Amino acid sequence: MTKRFGRAVAVDGLTFSVVPGEVFGFLGPNGAGKSTTIRLLLGLIRPSSGSSEVFGVPVSEVRRAHRHLAYVPGDVTLWPSLTGAEILELLARVRPGVDVGYRAELVDRFGLDLSKRGKAYSTGNRQKVALIAALATRAPLLVLDEPTSGLDPLMEQEFRRCVAEARERGQAVFLSSHQLAEVEAVCDRVGILRAGRLVEVDRIAKLRRLRRTIVEVGYDGLAPALTNVPGVLGVERLSATRLRFTLSGPPAPALRALTDAEITSMVVREPTLEEIFLDYYGEPVR
Repeated sequence: MTKRFGRAVAVDGLTFSVVPGEVFGFLGPNGAGKSTTIRLLLGLIRPSSGSSEVFGVPVSEVRRAHRHLAYVPGDVTLWPSLTGAEILELLARVRPGVDVGYRAELVDRFGLDLSKRGKAYSTGNRQKVALIAALATRAPLLVLDEPTSGLDPLMEQEFRRCVAEARERGQAVFLSSHQLAEVEAVCDRVGILRAGRLVEVDRIAKLRRLRRTIVEVGYDGLAPALTNVPGVLGVERLSATRLRFTLSGPPAPALRALTDAEITSMVVREPTLEEIFLDYYGEPVR
């Protein structure tokens, strides 16, 4: 899909798919085109070119397409005079089937007081109402836009468990988020969006391998001689006895260089999704 607003291109040739039983993470900073993409997927706006489908139903057929999905916005607004229980009942009537028993379980797990009216709920509790309403459905597709906004860390953990349960039931989950740790914890694949274009779509583990390994070493005496060692990049002195570098490609040249120094400790780790993400925004699009 492509979407233009006048001369501005908000989404540029966006192509991807999400399959049943998969959690797809959609990453990008403000202005990258995430919200526009979601509005296109929900049929709230029309693409300038291209199209999208929800389980074979064109999104342009909004009423039919919405029978297959449930949506949680990042900024939830509720009916102020209705109670939480009434809001859940109302939403259940416009969504594709609700597991009432599971919904009651979610209310307990999220610690939501259903007797309060919408106007009395905090930001976090409004988010809980929307999450419970969506997660309790049996919609084949869950579209979650910054779904943990306003939730405390304990509730974020509960949300992650619920997403895992949705995956086990075979639901497809499209998760747009700024919280990279959240995406890293629950997603199977991730798409990184930059200026309306996807710069990468792949499994998280593969994205890590494509980038590099981070190595931190401690030493006594002289620092290891890592200048011009193949595969060694970004050597950073952390202290008088510690340094960090990134490693790409075969590790043998770096290991040989390290054996010439008196190494006291070494930590090797994969990059976090945040580090991968920042790399894409710190380098030109290839």
